[in-house]
Formats: sequence, C-alpha cells, structure tokens
Amino acid sequence: MKNTVFTGAATAIVTPLNENGIDYEQFARLIEWQIAEGIDAIVAVGTTGEGSTLTDEEHKEAIRFCVEQVKGRVPVIAGTGSNDAAYAIELTKYACEVGADAMLLVTPYYNKATQNGLYQFFTAIADASTKPCILYNVPGRTGCNLLPETCARLADHKNIVAIKEASGNISQIAKLCELCGDKIDVYSGNDDQIVPIMSLGGIGVISVLSNLLPKETSKMCHKFLNGDVKGAREMQLKYIPLVDSLFCEVNPIPVKAAMSAMGYCDNYLRLPLTPMEKKNEDVLLANMRAAGINV
Repeated sequence: MKNTVFTGAATAIVTPLNENGIDYEQFARLIEWQIAEGIDAIVAVGTTGEGSTLTDEEHKEAIRFCVEQVKGRVPVIAGTGSNDAAYAIELTKYACEVGADAMLLVTPYYNKATQNGLYQFFTAIADASTKPCILYNVPGRTGCNLLPETCARLADHKNIVAIKEASGNISQIAKLCELCGDKIDVYSGNDDQIVPIMSLGGIGVISVLSNLLPKETSKMCHKFLNGDVKGAREMQLKYIPLVDSLFCEVNPIPVKAAMSAMGYCDNYLRLPLTPMEKKNEDVLLANMRAAGINV
C-alpha cells in the first residue's frame, strides 16, 4: 500500500463567490465548520469548487488560502487538473510549493485522449509533483474514461497513490480494484455509491454531500471501515433522496443553493452555471429538512 492521503470522507468544498470574486470570509467560516464537524480531508477548487470558471490567479489563491486556513489539521487536496498538461503541471508545482498535501488530477476534458495519452499525461504531471497525486475519473463530465488497465500501469508511479472513481460503473470499479490490488487507494466519487465502492475495497469518498453533512458522511465511511456494514448501509440509503436532489441539476448548482440556504455562501455562480430552478430547489430544501438540516 502506498502512502494513504486520507481515510473516510473528504469534502469537495464549494468556493464562496460574489460579484467581487471569492468571498474569503465565508470560505474561512466554511472551512472551520467542516473541520469542527470532523471531516477527514478537504478538496479545494475541484469540480464542486468551480475551478473551471475561476481565473488562474483565483484558482491559485483559493488553494493557498485553504492550506493556510486549515493549518495542517486535515489534509488539503488541491484540484490541479486540466486538459492542458503544461497548465496542470504549473498548478501542481504551485500547490506543492504552498503546502497542499496532495493533488487531484482530472482526466483531460474536451480534447480527451487515448489510453496511451492518458498514461503519458498523468505520468508527466506526477513527475512534476513533490506530493501524492489522486487520479480523478469522471467520464460523464469529461468524455474521457480512464480504464482499469491504464490505471494499473499508472499505479506503479511513486507519486500516484489513489483514484477518485466517478464513472458510476461498478463493474469497471471492481475490475480496477482487482487489477490494482493494494497499489492504489480507491475513493468513491459518487455519493450514492459510497458503500458499494467501499465493499470492493474503497477506503472513503470525495464528496459533495459532505458539504452539507460532513460529520454524517465521515461517520458512514468509518462505520463501514470499522465493520458496521449494516449501519453504513442504512446511512447510505437514508441520504439517497438528498443525494438525488444534489445532482438533479449539474453540480455544483444544487450544492451552492444548499450551502446558501445554510448560510455558508451566497447562491452565486458564474456562467454557464446558473442558480437552481425554483421547483428543484423546493425539493432540495425539503430533502435537507428530512435529513435533519435546519433550513
């Protein structure tokens, strides 16, 4: 087993925005609440953090701010992926310099790649990193699927230690776990598949749900890891309606609405993202209340 970055739940944290840019006061308060609630790690400026619509300066500053605010209390994983290897390398080097504990590297989007291209792409970024790298497979967003056989090749790299699997394909994830064994840690990238993926050998989740429920999402993972499979399964099923609401429109539209309702950020997104439709937001709020969230 390579160095494990975290076990349990990492929040793919929202980036509080307003018309002037990143709201760092709200960002700090959100980070502090996540840590107080017992989250196991924080992912800064990933998909949920709207990295794709931040400026280069904002992207870097959000990573630096998160690292400094966390002060080593939990691991900070920086979203430094791109569809451009040179830019991903630049971001990765920066995140390493400012003290991020690990990198999250998404598969290249739009231009996509062959499996050989993916192997070379991730190898080049990992070569440039001084910190552990977590691959991120989310073909529904990128149009590019990192196959288990390619991941098994990449697992031999000393800096590639884990994968966030959000393909939704349980059969593919089972093949990944079979081929990679203990060479790479596997995290669920889908909140409705935390327990199923952990049953195949996963050790946690990189989560959207934990923006709202950090304590409970972490508890679900640790219940499973401590042998309480029934308890973990019950929690997984309990939160399915809320998870469905969090993904009824493209992420992070619903989670931004949810966190705004909880008072942790403005419901502000940058185009092409737009605020949640009222009918969907009403269902989201109802499911939040049913899950015990006071909104």
